[in-house]
Amino acid sequence: MTDGQSAASPVPSEDAEQVGPAWVKSERQLRREAELRGRARRSVSVATASTIVVVVALVVGITSSPGWPRVQETFFSPEAFVKALPDVLRGFLLNIEMFLIAEPLILVLGLVVALVRGLRAPVFFPLRALAVLYTDVFRGIPTILLIYLVGFGIPALQLQGAPGDPVTLGIIALVLSYGAYVAEVFRSGIESVHPSQRAAARSLALTQGQTMRHVVLPQAVRRVIPPLLNDFASLQKDTALVAGLGPLEALRQAQIHAQSDFNYTPYLVAALLFIALTVPMARFTDHLAARAARRRTGGGTA
Repeated sequence: MTDGQSAASPVPSEDAEQVGPAWVKSERQLRREAELRGRARRSVSVATASTIVVVVALVVGITSSPGWPRVQETFFSPEAFVKALPDVLRGFLLNIEMFLIAEPLILVLGLVVALVRGLRAPVFFPLRALAVLYTDVFRGIPTILLIYLVGFGIPALQLQGAPGDPVTLGIIALVLSYGAYVAEVFRSGIESVHPSQRAAARSLALTQGQTMRHVVLPQAVRRVIPPLLNDFASLQKDTALVAGLGPLEALRQAQIHAQSDFNYTPYLVAALLFIALTVPMARFTDHLAARAARRRTGGGTA
């Protein structure tokens, strides 16, 4: 082997195997991270201590009040709780059923009304006026009043084929009431999409309908998911208003037990069931809202 060949052949060495120097945090960075951890621990400790103090103060203040024994017997009776729970739970399943039926109908109605209000051609003016009238009227009527108007008014008309079931009538009233609110939510989401998006879509030879379907609506729906979930949390609670028409849902079952036993604990049972369903939905709504905020500010991914 010649000297030239020997110089050209690769010779492994320790320097060749080392990719690069390992990154080591500076003393300043370590002190900063330790300070942030200490600040976080102090914040958690203060929050926990203040929460315990407030809770203890509330408990002591309530239980030491003169009327607490009477309130405890009337609202927190274990015997009445156990007795009412099966019937109230069975009625609560009816509330969930009404909610699951009304929710998709509300979404469809709200989206259709929002799209109709976005039609700009003069020929669609009657439809736009009807959509505006619908949203104005049904947002102005209290939900409980609308339930009475629909629940007692439609059967009074004695129309052939008109529904007479109180559950069906209650669902119709809820759909009419919440459809108006959801329509405005969808409309705000559609109008929040920048006009440049429409212009870019039209420059690609998309029609007005294709632009709305493929460009505007996907962005609008994604933006209005948190407020829609808030509306649906309210819808789940307002299914209890249908009790005024007579169906044996959770509130009506609680009323029957409360009137028969002269004890209000069944109302507590119904309230806890509604809380168990609406609180997770509220926390999920907060999570989606925070994620959307991070996405808008570039602090996270979708």
